[in-house]
Amino acid sequence: MAEDKIDAYLVLRSGGRVLVGRDRIRLLEAVAEHGSISKAAKATGISYKTAWEAVDAINNLLPTPAFVTRTSGRVGGAAEITDEGRRLISVFHRLEDQLTKISSLIAEEGLEDIGDALMWGTGFKISARNIFHAEVVNIRRWPVDVEVILKVSDDHAIHAIITNAATEQLGLVPGRKALAIVKAPFVRLVSPDDAAKLRRNLFRGSVIQRIDAEVHSEVHLDLGNGKTLVAVVQRHQIEDLGIVEGSEAAATFDPDHVIIAVD
Repeated sequence: MAEDKIDAYLVLRSGGRVLVGRDRIRLLEAVAEHGSISKAAKATGISYKTAWEAVDAINNLLPTPAFVTRTSGRVGGAAEITDEGRRLISVFHRLEDQLTKISSLIAEEGLEDIGDALMWGTGFKISARNIFHAEVVNIRRWPVDVEVILKVSDDHAIHAIITNAATEQLGLVPGRKALAIVKAPFVRLVSPDDAAKLRRNLFRGSVIQRIDAEVHSEVHLDLGNGKTLVAVVQRHQIEDLGIVEGSEAAATFDPDHVIIAVD
């Protein structure tokens, strides 16, 4: 009789959001080996676009970036792994080793119910493109609404407007870790004159990617500190603003378009 075996699959999550699994760890290791996003994508059997989306997702959710792009940036996909990225790889493998030992024990003991329970811990996906790991730093209460200020990095903060009831349900207080989520179509690119008038949720950065369709364009802004903001806007607006890859741009979104999630 063949020995029962449970294949344990580890997924790290942050606030219910999938942060990294084996596929992204392989990508990290491939970047460390090849020093190139394009070569790492080829080595792991994924598309160049998927690889960059994984890079952006990991960097946005970690306190400090796991990947740092070099001068050639998107053109050659040149990148290197930071100490934070190497720690992530090491921690993941240690956890996976422990999980393998647990799964082996389950197989030996025949604890089918526990094996079934482990399979449910794989997280879920969110359709929004902009998901940032953040910390609540201030809460301003009004009769109906509450303004929540979330620190994304030393240079960036997000202002969100939610209801008093939502604030209580989420248990939001200064110091609370949370995810700030903004759908790409809610992000607007603005002219320098309009940017000068904004006080909240103004993000300036370099355009690292522009993808055009017939009606809409998708623009990726490098905000610095390993953070990226994605906007989907009317193509004619992008052209009117003169936004091209390598140019500087400013983006904003309304505070009431920010979704806050906690674990």
